[in-house]
Amino acid sequence: MTAAVQEAFDRLLERYGPQHWWPGEGPFEILVGTVLVQNTNWRNVEKAIDNLREAGVLTPEKIYALDPEELGELIRPAGYYQVKTKRLRNLLRLIIDQYDGDLDTMFAGNMHALREELLGVNGVGPETADCILLYVGNFPKFIADGYAMRVAARHGWIEFEADYHGLQDFFESRLPAEAPLYNEYHALLVKVGKEHCKTKPICTGCPLEELLPDSGPCSAEW
Repeated sequence: MTAAVQEAFDRLLERYGPQHWWPGEGPFEILVGTVLVQNTNWRNVEKAIDNLREAGVLTPEKIYALDPEELGELIRPAGYYQVKTKRLRNLLRLIIDQYDGDLDTMFAGNMHALREELLGVNGVGPETADCILLYVGNFPKFIADGYAMRVAARHGWIEFEADYHGLQDFFESRLPAEAPLYNEYHALLVKVGKEHCKTKPICTGCPLEELLPDSGPCSAEW
């Protein structure tokens, strides 16, 4: 199975090339994006971040100092802006209170301890926490999102009932613990998920088609 996971990566990289993820100008902008991208697409997030940039508030302290209603208006393009205002402020409170607003200090410690801190923030779930660790902190945490789940389950690597941590453990136990590799693999899985491994799969022409089990692709929408 380890060989299949590596072959899948090689095939995806050959077909699509490096994806250069995560988009964003600097660590803090990327961190803000991990919260704003929930339940929306990156184009909408870019509009919200552009608003923050134009307002001159792209630092932890300046965003946190904003009136919540003003912050909500600035990030409105990202959707669910009232919920995301609360989640962003909760995360910024941790950064300011525990690390004096310094991301370098925040990511200088132990990855597992920081992950527990992030998961203790209201509104930060495992996927968001791991995106912060990987894309902002450059820690080796595999993002076990829905795209990874579809690819892994449809190719018979895991059961469809596997949870987030089961899927994460599957990949992490079969790949070197290298942040650049996890970064690229996640981006490539998102790419193939959008083009082929959709809710209703389009297996013809997929770079992973030859890795499907003998029983063939999962035809059910999922």
